[in-house]
Amino acid sequence: MPRSSASTTDSAKSTGGGVQSLERAFDLLERMADAGGEVGLSELSAHSGLPLPTIHRLMRTLVSCGYVRQQPNRRYALGPRLIRLGESASRLLGTWARPYLARLVEVTGETANMALLDGDEIVYVAQVPSKHSMRMFTEVGRRVLPHSTGVGKALLAGLPDAEVRALLQRTGMPAATEKTLTTPEEFLAALAEVRRTGYAVDDNEQEIGVRCLAVSVPDSPTAAAVSISGPAGRVTEAATDKIVPVLKQVAAELSEALAGQNPS
Repeated sequence: MPRSSASTTDSAKSTGGGVQSLERAFDLLERMADAGGEVGLSELSAHSGLPLPTIHRLMRTLVSCGYVRQQPNRRYALGPRLIRLGESASRLLGTWARPYLARLVEVTGETANMALLDGDEIVYVAQVPSKHSMRMFTEVGRRVLPHSTGVGKALLAGLPDAEVRALLQRTGMPAATEKTLTTPEEFLAALAEVRRTGYAVDDNEQEIGVRCLAVSVPDSPTAAAVSISGPAGRVTEAATDKIVPVLKQVAAELSEALAGQNPS
């Protein structure tokens, strides 16, 4: 028996070439992630503008697929099947980034990295090493706290100060070296400088003798940053003036590639 036009509207209607129900479902998942991973239907309705019956129908489908789970308190939380998707996407993100990191190494001569903000931590997802023989703490898969890294500063500079303070309260600010920033006030002042200049610096703060320059990847689907790391004797203030424009250009090109506008 054919479905009525009213019942097919939500599942088959397309907007700009997309299926509306899919667009709405992914929009709800992203809103749940922005809200910390758990929300109620009324909150989703208020923020999405969709009627409760539509949200309820979409959430039932997401629950049945394992992408959302309903909590005992009747609220909805992101489901475990998203973990597998996220892990696979993170690995692919690193693969896609490698040609851009390789160009950074070619131009700057220093090790290039890509990192994501995962919860309260920084995780390195891609790296192309320098041809110079120097082992540094950065390696793919390594997790660090954001307050002592250039990529951490680049990523947290995009958040409101109140959110940054809350994160720092959760993680603490242990000193990796004597130059690590260990108070929220120092760190927030550093973030203000990142916003002013458009790039972040780790000046011997994670590892003595190592200096790092980092920029965020604009409009990345997940918060990401790229950086170069090298000996403080090579990554000098004079070198910074030459390296930062290259970092920003590569970050912009990577952003376009991730958006599907300029695939490599």
